[in-house]
Amino acid sequence: MDFRPKITVERYYLYYGDFCALRDVNIQIPAGQITAIIGPSGCGKSTLLRTFNRMNDLIPNVRVEGKVEIDGADIFSADVVELRRRVGMVFQRPNPFPMSIYDNVAYGPRAHGVRNRAKLDEIVERSLRDAVLWDEVKDTLNKSALALSGGQQQRLCIARALSVQPEVLLLDEPASALDPISTFKIEELLRELKKHLTIVIVTHNMQQAARVSDYTAMMMLTSEEERSGTVIEFDRTVTIFTNPRDPRTEDYVTGRFG
Repeated sequence: MDFRPKITVERYYLYYGDFCALRDVNIQIPAGQITAIIGPSGCGKSTLLRTFNRMNDLIPNVRVEGKVEIDGADIFSADVVELRRRVGMVFQRPNPFPMSIYDNVAYGPRAHGVRNRAKLDEIVERSLRDAVLWDEVKDTLNKSALALSGGQQQRLCIARALSVQPEVLLLDEPASALDPISTFKIEELLRELKKHLTIVIVTHNMQQAARVSDYTAMMMLTSEEERSGTVIEFDRTVTIFTNPRDPRTEDYVTGRFG
């Protein structure tokens, strides 16, 4: 495919103790695009997503084999704090910190040593604007983030991730707990953000994957006996949804199973 890869995964295996959760994963995530990861429940979509900023490191007895690189550099030999600055993550349910809207967004920059109030003000405003939330909260920045609606909280979490200027944004079903209007706002936001970010989104919503992504990775279990997840097909989203190579992909996207 004619694109510049931001993330390269080759012969990647992930184990929880003796159990192989991901088996022989090979994929290239294109820079400056939105890539959706789809597939039935339990096939390792979120586990693969969490690989890219090493969130799986936090789980006991995890070990990995193979290569995962960002811009050609091995992520497993990188400083994990710096890696997570470069690769931000937004989770399925909004998880704002129990503090003000302002302090939520300023949290990351402060953790990276920014102390100047004018600089923090600038970062907070820019991040909230980038998350299309500024106009809704600019007069209530000292209000608790927990008082925001679910959709606003999720956009605040995106603003918090953007505050440290990442290169990659990972989203694990970011709209699954939201109403249709909030979901639409999140999808519009992602289209805008891809102008200067690489975005990877896990979604169970086939319509959402078709609407918002440029490329799609289809994951399946290797077998009922192994129960290991792997990528069986990767292509432009329009191809995955209209002319997939693997019959299992066609069965899944057309709703015949999964």
